[in-house]
Amino acid sequence: MFVSDLRIEAARLTAHSDPIEQRAIAAYLGLAVGDALGATVEFMTPSEIRAQYREHRDIRGGGWLNLRRGRVTDDTEMALALGRSILETGAVDARAAADAFSEWMRSKPVDIGNTVRRGIVAYRRTGSTESPVREFDAGNGACMRCLPVALVTLGAEVSAVDAANQRQAHVTHNNPTSDAGTLCVIQMVQTGLLGGNRQDLKRLATALVAANPIFAYDRKRVENPGGFIGDTLRAVFQSLFATEDLESALIDVVNRGGDADTTGAILGMITGAFYGADALPARWTRHLEPTTHHDCVSQARNLLKRSPAYRARAVS
Repeated sequence: MFVSDLRIEAARLTAHSDPIEQRAIAAYLGLAVGDALGATVEFMTPSEIRAQYREHRDIRGGGWLNLRRGRVTDDTEMALALGRSILETGAVDARAAADAFSEWMRSKPVDIGNTVRRGIVAYRRTGSTESPVREFDAGNGACMRCLPVALVTLGAEVSAVDAANQRQAHVTHNNPTSDAGTLCVIQMVQTGLLGGNRQDLKRLATALVAANPIFAYDRKRVENPGGFIGDTLRAVFQSLFATEDLESALIDVVNRGGDADTTGAILGMITGAFYGADALPARWTRHLEPTTHHDCVSQARNLLKRSPAYRARAVS
């Protein structure tokens, strides 16, 4: 598909979408642009970013992975792999997710986290879809790929959403802190999809902090965040609540450096759902690789159609 054809298709899909569907598309594209934007400065410090770019604002590729402009990393690729498994099986299924992750790793991705690799290798060796509970596996790898769960469980009870997410998460990340942080992100995305306000998002963050103080974000500015879910979400929450639009939020978070593709991806899915499609800068979305752009739009629409919220709508 040519880029011009892709833009026409995306415009057509959006024009005929209802508001929730538009926000779902924006969430998926927000994930991808946040990933691609942050990948350029991943593992750099804020001072290194300032020295090289003054302020990193554009999708340009490069970085330690020497990416083409518009190429995404494991964050978006694993979300799309999970989304395909859900669409093929009709549910968030642990074995289908594990098979999808294994197939993705077999494709020799440009990047893969150590915990993700270990979990997939263990699945191949043992057939178990649930990694052992590990105190030090509270990474952000399950959270970065959780958007398909947020879309397909829209309208479900929180307990069902949590259970669905744990089925995909525990293939590689079996840790209660990671589970709690990821569930909060899913709830933020769903709140955005349903038209919630900033206070609704803050209430979710406050509840997470009350139950898990490690996520307390009202502290010193987080810079150079690592792969620990606590560091990741503190940076994400700070940027989310310190800004008033998607573009400012994503620029703020990726210029903190560190695991910038993942902080960008997670904040991108939240702000995409919250601010909507019109908030996505065209200078970012037009540089996404066409296949990635197409897959994000297609999965957003099709996963949403399978959610309890949309099944109930069809019945009524």
